[in-house]
Amino acid sequence: MRDLAKHQGLRNQLVSLLERKGITDKNVLEAIRKIPRHLFLNSSFEDFAYQDKPFPIAAGQTISQPYTVAFQTELLQVKKDDKVLEIGTGSGYQTAVLYTMGAKVYSIERQNELFKSTSLLLPKLGIRPKHLAFGDGYKGLPNFAPFDSIIVTAGAPYIPQPLMAQLKIGGRLVIPVGEDVQVMTLLVRKNETQFEKHEFGDFRFVPLLEDKN
Repeated sequence: MRDLAKHQGLRNQLVSLLERKGITDKNVLEAIRKIPRHLFLNSSFEDFAYQDKPFPIAAGQTISQPYTVAFQTELLQVKKDDKVLEIGTGSGYQTAVLYTMGAKVYSIERQNELFKSTSLLLPKLGIRPKHLAFGDGYKGLPNFAPFDSIIVTAGAPYIPQPLMAQLKIGGRLVIPVGEDVQVMTLLVRKNETQFEKHEFGDFRFVPLLEDKN
């Protein structure tokens, strides 16, 4: 679990790139500067870990490119002690970003292989989410709701109703919506029945799968 000066230097370069690409939230940038992304990847990718690219991880999934992680996280407007639900734990990198920003993270993963490996990895890195669950992301975690914000890290063909229901009034839901290409979508809950919708261009994600349990 080595994190060397060269890795830190590469992270500094990555943060500079993200700033040039328009990321302005200092808390997001500082989290990315701190987190050893290479430890979330197969060691064969170590030399490439700080490129702004997605990479394959176990179970046919990917670790999102850092720009996408930063973009989604910036849309959440995370504050310290916010209760955040993450749909799609994956490698745990996004989990680590949220945790490093001071969020209380609740995360759900439907691939058992990833759930097991990430559950072991995160504590080794000093990252302790409030709750990691193995299950269907479309259903969220109603027992822990409501959440200040919800982030979905896989492409959904539609916005799942249970996730909308688990959002606090004033809360923010960030989700890529679409089949082959997804539109990054932000919903802000205005009251019990009304949501304000914003769209932020095209992204590509692995699909959000359902019916695991």
